[in-house]
Amino acid sequence: MASVFTMIMEGKIPGNFVWKDDKAVAILTIQPIRQGHVLVIPRAEIDQWSDLPLDLASHLMQVSHNIANALKVAYPATRVGFMIAGLEVPHTHIHLVPMDSMDDLSFAFAKNADGEVLKQTAEKIRGVLQGQGFVEAKV
Repeated sequence: MASVFTMIMEGKIPGNFVWKDDKAVAILTIQPIRQGHVLVIPRAEIDQWSDLPLDLASHLMQVSHNIANALKVAYPATRVGFMIAGLEVPHTHIHLVPMDSMDDLSFAFAKNADGEVLKQTAEKIRGVLQGQGFVEAKV
């Protein structure tokens, strides 16, 4: 059975995309810890990140790097946290979260987001990425 992320990539479930390329996508989570919380996901359904081929892992790191730099502009914070938890969906995904303290990475603060807020957040992040020259943000 396809993962929820695959269903989003296939358009069967709506998603707020900020990046699309041939190997990966990035979407906003519907339960953000903080505004700007992005998930970077390989197109390939690989459950555990340690099973990723190294070239794909490297690509996900590059995409995460690009998006993190855009998040620093769109949602200024002390850092952009990078986290792989992997228990909630059996499909590798990287959490990128603007953060000012370690508490900002706690899933205890995750809550369902308003659809319009997610749409506006995605537009803001895409706008920064496009301004930085990334055509992958023209989704």
